Amino acid sequence: MVTTADAEPEPTPYPVSWIRRSLPAAVRHLAVLSAVARAGRRADLVYATTMVRRAALAALVVRRPLVVKLVADEAYERERRSGRYAGTLSEFQQVSGGLRVRLLRATRTAALRRARRIVVPSAYLREIALRWGLDPERVVVVPNPAPVVTGTLSREEARDRLRLDGPAVGAAGRLTAQKAFGDALAAIARLPGVGMLLLGDGPERAALERRSRELGLEGRVRFLGAGSRDDVLELFRAVDLALLTSAWENLPHTVLEALALGTPVVATAVGGVPEVVVDGENGLLVPAGDVEAIAEAIARLVGDDELRARLGEAAVRSVEGLAEPRILNRIVDEIERAG
Repeated sequence: MVTTADAEPEPTPYPVSWIRRSLPAAVRHLAVLSAVARAGRRADLVYATTMVRRAALAALVVRRPLVVKLVADEAYERERRSGRYAGTLSEFQQVSGGLRVRLLRATRTAALRRARRIVVPSAYLREIALRWGLDPERVVVVPNPAPVVTGTLSREEARDRLRLDGPAVGAAGRLTAQKAFGDALAAIARLPGVGMLLLGDGPERAALERRSRELGLEGRVRFLGAGSRDDVLELFRAVDLALLTSAWENLPHTVLEALALGTPVVATAVGGVPEVVVDGENGLLVPAGDVEAIAEAIARLVGDDELRARLGEAAVRSVEGLAEPRILNRIVDEIERAG
């Protein structure tokens, strides 16, 4: 395995080569390319979940088949994060863009065309990827996996550990503009008596904490910092509902984790989210950026025990077919077909 990181990763049962993210970009890119090529020589194929361009070049150098798990349009992600573009991913596909965007698109597509198999987590992203001129026979949908929940704390134990004594909303994810947690704070500000726990860290944390103070949410909103998957599961076990306010998404793991626990979801209807969250069946869908709709959906679930219970029961059933062992086996099958 080859990855980039800010510090040495935790020990794993398999060898990991890592490159420090703080290196100058050109040095870092060359180091990644070299590491992937070295690993590729000892492998039957190259499987890339990120760094697709470098993985494709390394696979070409060492003459190994390439399989890609595609989770985003890098050109779009960069333009959104930089503030140069504010529309949806679908709308972005119609934008010609400047030289930078055209270069990103051209190199992205050239790298993907080298792949024998491209696995995407949602039909939404597959439809977009096909617009890039990729071979439909090579682009397959394998959804992200839902965890098999075993041995987790009871709801009461989880609430005690997190010191909850009233209605509470849980949200988890990297604190970035994509997740639009500012909308979550604004919605909670409209709901006296409802608290929120936010698990995650990232470049937006200071701004979000400042916004929370401006909205007078001290004592009602808690920033828990970065956590493990177990921490995410504990959070979603404890709260009344899981909240996703993202401005854009593919198919987020946090939604699947909440549903697997039987925790209903209030989520923005973006990307592949509506492929797993069915409005009124296992959660409630709201438009992205609509703080009033987000607040109304939270209030509806918090105030209706029967609705919350019904959606929670359906939530577990809705992701049974996405259990982690089953999904991982499907990915292995696709890799073997490519080999």
